[in-house]
Amino acid sequence: MPPVDKSPSRSSLEGSPILDDKEKYGGIELHVEDVKEEAPDAFYISKYRALGPLLKRLFSLGVEARGVERIPEDQRDSKNSWDSLFLWLSANTVLTTIPVGTLAQASYNLTFPHAVAVILCFGALGAAAIAFVATLGPKTGMRTMIITRYSSGYVGCIINSLLNILMTLGFSTTCVILGGQTLASINPGSLPLTVGVIIVSVISLIPCFVGYDYVHTYERYAWIIIAIIMVMLFGLGGEAGFDISAQKTHEDKGTNFVADILSFGGIIFGSFGWGPVAADYNCRLPPTTSSTKVFFLTFFGLFIPITFIEILGAALMTITDPAYTGAFSSGGTGGLLSQVLAPWKEGGKFILTLLALSVIANNIPNIYSGALCIQALGRPFARVPRFFWTFLIFAIITIAGVAGREHFSEILCVSVPGVLDNTVLMSGFRYSSNFLSLLSYWLGFFVPIIAAEHYVFRRKDGPLGGYDLEAYDDWTRQAKNNPT
Repeated sequence: MPPVDKSPSRSSLEGSPILDDKEKYGGIELHVEDVKEEAPDAFYISKYRALGPLLKRLFSLGVEARGVERIPEDQRDSKNSWDSLFLWLSANTVLTTIPVGTLAQASYNLTFPHAVAVILCFGALGAAAIAFVATLGPKTGMRTMIITRYSSGYVGCIINSLLNILMTLGFSTTCVILGGQTLASINPGSLPLTVGVIIVSVISLIPCFVGYDYVHTYERYAWIIIAIIMVMLFGLGGEAGFDISAQKTHEDKGTNFVADILSFGGIIFGSFGWGPVAADYNCRLPPTTSSTKVFFLTFFGLFIPITFIEILGAALMTITDPAYTGAFSSGGTGGLLSQVLAPWKEGGKFILTLLALSVIANNIPNIYSGALCIQALGRPFARVPRFFWTFLIFAIITIAGVAGREHFSEILCVSVPGVLDNTVLMSGFRYSSNFLSLLSYWLGFFVPIIAAEHYVFRRKDGPLGGYDLEAYDDWTRQAKNNPT
């Protein structure tokens, strides 16, 4: 079992009531908000007295009490710094990354060499942007949305949080539908689509509900088997025959070609859309942690799986065998994968099952960070335990996935055999392109604003002389010391 949330509050679980706005803690009088930062579990047990025994039991079992409160330096640990690599490896070594690469040929008629060049170049930009945001986690001990209070103010943080809540709900619902559809399609009729959606949702909930340590424990290993499968898919596709010049006669020329490159590049940049949550998963590292180390661990954790799997998707589209092109036309990326795995028969179905479950690793950061974004909306939301918001997001995406499993599936960038016809498939491609493009637009101003704040206003010799870390939840102090 991974370690539980270590904080001084372990000794305070016997509970002492909040006395007006102060509480005795370790022999020292602390303000209620200080108690929440130093000992969030004791805060919640005292605040919700009727639920005290239940909360006490949950926290003692390892459920994370801490939400968006800043993590004090003496409660941080450097032993799992390599999780900055493994978490992003797992979150992106998933089924949903493959169809992004197929868009190069399906929507933009790019040849394989041009698709690879775009994926690598725009992928490097996207990974670098997210890796920069990740370096701020150990420096501040804060979650990403709370960090934006220093660059965008309280109102800006609320706007950013609302946008990210919508994004995480959208992606999470997409993941549970896709995973459920893929499970249901392996042996049609044996597993109802509704059950498939619920299975993916419930497994996604468990580590998110427990918290930070369990999220990292799951993501530390989830990438290994799926990475092996992705390499196998490359080999099976190569056996079928890649034709890297297959799209050459269909590729646009002149300004249309440039537009195709930039449009596809925007989608690739958007597929590295973890910027608004990047610091959520390393904020427990000490402030002395090397920023260079954090940057490159995050960079390669994103760049390697996303570019490799997107290139795989582009490569599979170069197979000209009629059986493969027909499988894609009738069943989209899911149909193409089924055809690629067809030589393995029952073994191929087992591989598809693992690919279907791979979306869980992508879904976990969405659900976990979505709950933190709700808390970042303001103190009334932060005073409700993180795991409650986690369960609420789980309920929303499960209901949306079950209720919209047939109609909402049109937004998916992947289809599975027997679920979507070609007309709906193409609609899904166009919608997904727009969705990822929208995300790239948001990242296009989200990251530069944070970077300008960090390198211009918050540098030691800059106008604001660094971060007032104690003011992260103080509207008045933020307003006096914020350029916005």
